[in-house]
Amino acid sequence: MPFGAAPGWPAVLRDGPVVLRPYRRSDAGAWSEVRRANRAWLAPWEPSAPGDWNELNSIAAYRFVHRDQRKSARRGESMPFAICLEDRFVGHINLGNVVRRAFCSAYVGYWVDGRVAGRGVTPTALALVVDHAFRHGGLHRIEVNIRPENKPSRRVVEKLGFREEAYHPRYMHIDGAWRDHIGYAMTSEEVAAEGGLLARWHRVRTTAS
Repeated sequence: MPFGAAPGWPAVLRDGPVVLRPYRRSDAGAWSEVRRANRAWLAPWEPSAPGDWNELNSIAAYRFVHRDQRKSARRGESMPFAICLEDRFVGHINLGNVVRRAFCSAYVGYWVDGRVAGRGVTPTALALVVDHAFRHGGLHRIEVNIRPENKPSRRVVEKLGFREEAYHPRYMHIDGAWRDHIGYAMTSEEVAAEGGLLARWHRVRTTAS
């Protein structure tokens, strides 16, 4: 399948200063700096990987990450986006495990630089991705699975109105052990009447401010 042949990919999504775009080779330095600077912030929530954190998140390692992302996107299995504040790289969000036909579903995973946490970047990015998946990606259902202890990430999905629908014991090997996860989900019908998830998020922010 040629690059770009999968529904909804590639794409650039924007809301105010938050921009989601495909990764570039030139992101290597910024990606490595953010990942290395955020070890304490990110490592407790990420899949276990053998090796030193700095090596796994080096500029050299980025070449393999970028290659794998492109392959997966070409096959229509994922939609990986760099999260940027204007031109500054600050995180990652991915629609992964895309299944079509009668299921039309995907999982979302994300992380953001702890130095910009609390500024609405992550919920904005998630709302942008979900709306894109429903409107242009041909998907019907989006799932997010989060460790019970990860309260900041749980607040993100709960503010956006994802349903808590499952508890998964020993779901994934995270930070050196099999960890339980809470399953959240949303279908396109749940936000269609509101004009999309981003419109819902704007209303939530306005009400809370």
